[in-house]
Order: sequence, then structure tokens, then C-alpha cells
Amino acid sequence: MPGENLSRDEARERAALLSVDSYDVSLDVRSAVGEGQAEPRTFRSVTTIRFRCNEPGASSFADLVAPGVTAVTLNGKDLDPGEVFDGARIALEDLAAENELVVDAQCAYSRTGEGLHRFVDPEDGEVYLYTQYEPADSRRVFANFEQPDLKAPFRFEVRAPEEWTVWSNGAGELADGVWRFAETKPISTYITCVVAGPYHYVTDHYTRTLPDGTTLEIPLGAMCRKGLAPYFDADDVFLVTRQGLDFFHDHFDYPYPFGKYDQAFVPEYNLGAMENPGLVTFREEYIFRGKVTQASYEARANVILHEMAHMWFGDLVTMVWWDDLWLKESFADFMGTFANVGATRFTNAWTTFANRRKAWAYRADQLPSTHPITADIRDLQDAKLNFDGITYAKGASVLKQLVAYVGQDAFLEGARRYFKRNAYGNTRLGDLLSVLEETSGRDMGAWSRKWLQTAGVNSLTPQVLLAADGRIDELAVVQEAAESHPELRPHRVAVGLYRRTAKGALERYARAEADVDGPRTVIADLAGAEAPELVLVNDDDLTYCKIRFDDASLATLRDHLGDLTDPLARALCWSALWNLTRDALLPARDFVGLVLRFASRESDIGVLQMLHAWAESALVHYVAPKSREAAGRLLAEGALRELREAEPGSEHQLAWARFFASTAADEADLRLLGDLLSGTAVIDGLDVDQELRWAFLEPLAAHGVADEAVLAAELTRDDTASGKRHQVRCLAARPSAAVKAQAWAQVVESQALSNALVEATIAGFAQSSQRDLLAPYARKYFEVIARIWEDRSIQIGMDVVRGLYPAFQDRPETLEATDAWLAAHADAPAALRRLVLEARDDLARTLRGQECDARAVTG
Repeated sequence: MPGENLSRDEARERAALLSVDSYDVSLDVRSAVGEGQAEPRTFRSVTTIRFRCNEPGASSFADLVAPGVTAVTLNGKDLDPGEVFDGARIALEDLAAENELVVDAQCAYSRTGEGLHRFVDPEDGEVYLYTQYEPADSRRVFANFEQPDLKAPFRFEVRAPEEWTVWSNGAGELADGVWRFAETKPISTYITCVVAGPYHYVTDHYTRTLPDGTTLEIPLGAMCRKGLAPYFDADDVFLVTRQGLDFFHDHFDYPYPFGKYDQAFVPEYNLGAMENPGLVTFREEYIFRGKVTQASYEARANVILHEMAHMWFGDLVTMVWWDDLWLKESFADFMGTFANVGATRFTNAWTTFANRRKAWAYRADQLPSTHPITADIRDLQDAKLNFDGITYAKGASVLKQLVAYVGQDAFLEGARRYFKRNAYGNTRLGDLLSVLEETSGRDMGAWSRKWLQTAGVNSLTPQVLLAADGRIDELAVVQEAAESHPELRPHRVAVGLYRRTAKGALERYARAEADVDGPRTVIADLAGAEAPELVLVNDDDLTYCKIRFDDASLATLRDHLGDLTDPLARALCWSALWNLTRDALLPARDFVGLVLRFASRESDIGVLQMLHAWAESALVHYVAPKSREAAGRLLAEGALRELREAEPGSEHQLAWARFFASTAADEADLRLLGDLLSGTAVIDGLDVDQELRWAFLEPLAAHGVADEAVLAAELTRDDTASGKRHQVRCLAARPSAAVKAQAWAQVVESQALSNALVEATIAGFAQSSQRDLLAPYARKYFEVIARIWEDRSIQIGMDVVRGLYPAFQDRPETLEATDAWLAAHADAPAALRRLVLEARDDLARTLRGQECDARAVTG
């Protein structure tokens, strides 16, 4: 990635110098089809930028990452591309007050999901294109000023194969073989978009009468590859879209400003989705080829609404620089769940948020790379890595706490004023805080310093003192922080008291809201209450913290967790127990035992699937090595028991089937998977569809039961892009030294694989049951990662550095090797060092967890 970075200082200097008036971008992608073209396959890109310079005579630069530039013209003067273009930047000297830059370039189609990605469908040979830019890959498609605060209107035109359709941010028309698109509002470069190919396209419409009596008309569209059309439930996508548009118009009082609203589900996508105004892109895995649980539909709805919230938070009003990435991502993450609960059928989405999204935040906030929500983003590599659990889930959690702190009405009124004052502009933290101070009357500066400008997660623990009559004499909440981030914060919390009813249900009988601040806060409203069996210190999940338990509460959960009747309270307790496990305060086998005892009583399917993932992670990482085989056997036995006992055809049955496949290891379990595939064994109600077949095949491949011929036969049965990814993963999972060597070479020594197949190969390569087989690659990893980071795109570099770290070599020697690499590479790029430090921290946590579990065995 040499020469492609852009620093904050450079961006700040350029923004002070330049103002951009317009872009005209002409792309010719007819070269996307046809054989025999040299690599890299390229397309023609001609860009005209009109911009002003407030210091005539000054110098600056435009951004372009391309194999070649044919011509550069500045203010009518031809420049020598060999002199002004270095592969990443175009030098611009002696600028006038008003300027016109024309760049004619040969840009490369992408196979990494960055820039203009080209995908060939193995099912029918059709070619599909889409763009993905955030944070800074539009410069791989057209010349520009690649920073969010140099907004401008864009006009795109595209020449494409005759049988194709092309979409962009604005409405398009085909005339004389050219697709021409309406000029956009002023937007940032990273949210421009082009999608082109023989996509299956479905339309709908949204109409709303606005307060002034006018009518808002929004054409709706949704698209996917032709091969996925039979599975595309566009009606549900449109339903959630219309519900979201109603919700945001009700709450934001600012009409959707970008005309049409297309949603493209595209192949080999690196992200969940991207908020390009008028043309949102999603990973096509949100189109379900087989049976999935309601949790999957809820997740898709959340992403649809998250991206829609960005139309206001991020597209209409955009951060100046990536330091304030949270201004869009935290809000969109919060608004996605807020709208899911308020507008769709997924009324329990806050439970999913508490259980799943916050788990992401808790992990990220305890890594050595944790950072304040308002981060210090020095350059684009920093920005790429900060699309993380802090910026998204912690930020959303803090906003949820802010709503409790200032009130929902004040919060939403602040948002409305923020949009109206800053429409089509760029903002910083202070711009938002000022409107929230106006609407709430609270000192947002103090709140911001505590919550947005410091890192780390606090833990809250109840202390209960009982009087002689058995009632509460005093209930206090103790707040603690890690030594590395000692900040104590103000928390608006609800404290719930629970006890069992005569019928055995564990239910809340008292609740008090309070502001917890400092190391110890007494909850005066609960004095005199009857003695609880369980104290839940962040009941209703109002704040962002790690919940701890007193001894009596923990004992209650060990025996009666399944008796908790409230789904959100139950999810919070599970999350707290998982945090105790990760923090080496609860033996991993105790957590596994709780899952085996109580997961079958979990009504929320999303929580159940999260418990399955946590239990598997506990087994793989935190159970003491000597106990791992026995614990795995217990998990597989429990999963099979629940699979057989689940209601036939239910989503719980499907979840247990997938969990059983992930834990199956002994001969009998693997034989059952094979028999379910062949049809010689049947479990009533379980439909072994194609996606479930691949889920069963991976453990069979990893344990040497399904060989290359079996996997080739399955690909013949499912000869699709999805089938190919599954087959590649299963092939790399086989327990053979030759297989591992081949997989390693395909990822590390070759660039032939696309981003999706790199991801699949890494997933298959790294099998927890093959620790000995993977041991030789620990040393190789540290030998190659600096070169990988230098040679590959940042997305592939991240995938390789994260995915191939020898996490399953869970020994002190691996920590020592990691430390040795860090010491020897003190000058390595900060983003690369961050990834290695994070992997090291995960491994150190693994070893602490294993020690905790081992002590429980011998204690």
C-alpha cells in the first residue's frame, strides 16, 4: 500500500486551500466482458473537476490509484502524466482562482471488493460490477479529492455492454448507448456509487404527504444477481424500507433528500452494507438461500434501517474528517435498533442489541487498541481500522444512555436542528453537542469528556447489606475501571431486584433508576425492600458497562437462570456471565455447563444463537486443554439432545442442528451428519437444504470424512457462487499437511483469489481441531506479514493478518514470538502493529481463561 495513505494534516491543508464546485465522471466499462484481456483488466475513466483555490499560485494534488494515466489537463494546459502522476497522486502546480482539471485514466477492476469490483458468476458466466469506496477507494475509479469535507455535486455517465442496466446515485436514462445520471446533491466522494450488470431488478414506490401539504414521491428499487432471484424476498425488503421511511420522517422532520432509493445486494462484498445515497449496497448473503431463523431477518432489517439512517446522519451531514466517524456510525447503529423496535415486527431488537452488538463493543473496548469514541485518526489506514466495535456498538450504547440522560424528545429535537443547520455540510463533535445543550439544558461538555473522549469500559457491582428483619438496609453500586483506563463515568442505570415466585419464576419485584457516579453510589430508593435473590445493576440496559454480580446473585443464576421470565433481563445476565468468562473470573466449563442446562429454555432465537457461538468460543479458547475433549463431548451430546427434542420444523431446531454440526467430532456424531446428508437418517421436521448441507460438510471435511471427491460432487449439486465459496472453505479444512500448504500458498504467495475466496480459504485453513497440523505456520506467519501488508490492498492485508494469526497455538511461546515481532518491527505501519497487538491480546486472554479453568479442575 505504498503512497496511498493520506494524513489528516494533508487533508486539513487541502480543505483550507480548495473548494470543489462539481465533478463530471465518465466511465467505459464495456471492457468488463470478453476474454483474452491482459491483467490487470482495466476500464477508461475520464473525470472533469471544477474547483476553486483561495491562494492563486499555490500547489496541491488530486487523488487517483490507477495502473496508468493517458492525459492530464489543468486549465487547458496539457501536463505530462509521467511527471505529475506517481501512481496515487496527481501533482497540481500554480493553481488559479478557478480551475478545471481533466484526467483521462485507465483504472483497474477490483477483485478485492475495493473500488470497482468485477465478479464473474460461475453459474452462468454473467459479469456483475459494483463500487465500494469507504473510506477512500473512489480514487481507484475516478480522479478526485478523496476526503469527506470536500463535497460537491456529481454527474456520472457510463458506457456499458448493451444488455446491461446501470445504476448510480441519481436517476438514470439510457440514450445513444450511454447511461446518464441526474446530478447529485453535494456529497462526499466515498458515498458515490455505480452498479452495473444484468441484475435482477424489482421496483416499488413510497409516497408521503409532508407537513406543508406537498407530496414526497420516492421510487424504490431492489436488485440482486439473476442466480439469486428465486430466493429474493424483495417484498420484505420493501416492507422494512417503507416502515423505515415512515419512522425517520416522523422523527427527523427533514424529507429524504436524495430522490430515488435503490438497494443492491451484491457479490463478494467486504462489509455488511454501505449508505450510498440513492443506491445503498448490501452483501448478498442477506438474501437467504435456505431456511434461516428470525434472527437473520431481524439482522437484515437492522442493516436496512442503519443504512437508511445514514441518509441523514452521514450523507446529508458528514463528518469533517474520520476522527468524527462516530457522528454517523454510532447514530446509525443506534437508530437501526431504535427504528427496528419502533417501526417493524422486530419489537425485541433491544434484546439483540444488548446481547450481540454490545458484546462486540465490550471486546473492542478491552483491547490495547481501544480508543475514545471520538478517535485520533491520523491517516486513512487508521480510519480503515476504526470501523470497529467502539465506533459502532459502543457509540450506539452511549447514545442509548444519552437518550436516558437527556430524554428522547430532547435528543430527537437536537437531531432535527442538527440536520437543518448543517444540511449538505460537514461537522465536528461540537456542532452536535451545541444543539443537544440547547434542547436538553444539560452540560454536554462534561458528558462528552467522560463518555466520548475517554476509552475503556466500567464494571458495576451491587453491594447489598441486609437489616436484622431481612430487608435491605443499604444497596450500593460499586464502579470500577481497568488500570489502563481508570476513568469513572456518570451512569444512568436501573437497578432491578428479582426473586422467585411461588411457581418458581424469577421475576422483578422492585426497580429504581439512579445516577451512578464515582466509586460507590447508594441507591436510596431500594432501602427497605425485601431481600433479593438477584440484583441486576443495569436492568433495562440503559448504560454501557460490564455487569457484575454479588455472590448471592451469582449463586441464584447458577441454579435458576432459566427461570428468569424477562427476555432482556435474561440476555443481560447471559452477557454478564460471558464477560466473566472472558475476564477469567468464571471457569469456561462453568459457562458451558450453564449453556447446557439453560439454553434449551431460551425463547429468543437470537440470544440462543449467540449462546451457541459463545459456548463454542469458550470450548475452543478458554477451556483448559486437558479438559477440552471431554467438554466438547458434553457440548455435542447436549446439542444433539436438544436437536432431537426441539419442535419439528422450528427455528430452534435449525439453530440446534447448526450448533450440533459445529461441535460434532466423534465417529458417531460424524456418521449421523453423513446419514442426514444422504437421507439414510431423518430428524422429524429438519429440512436439510443446500445451506445446511454445507454446514454439515465442513466438520466432515475437517475430520477427514468428506474428501475432495465428495466436495466436488456437492459443488456439482450447487454449482453457484455461494456453492463455490462453501467448497473452497471445506477443501481448505481437510486435515492434511499438503492441503494446508496449498491453502497457505493460495493466500500468502498468490493474488489469484478474490476477496471472498481469500476469506473462505482462511476460514477453512484455521480449524481448532487441527492445532498440531497448523503449528508450523506460526513461524511462517511472522515472516510474511510485513510483506503482505506492503504488497496487498489494506482489506486483504487485514484479512490475512487477522485470519492467519496462530491463535490456536495457545502457548506462552506464541506470545513470546508475537512480542519478538513487535520489538523487531517498531517502525512497521501503525495499522499493522495494531492488528498484531490485538491478536496478541486475544491470545493472552485465552491463556488467562485456560488458567482459570485449570484451577477450577484442581481446586
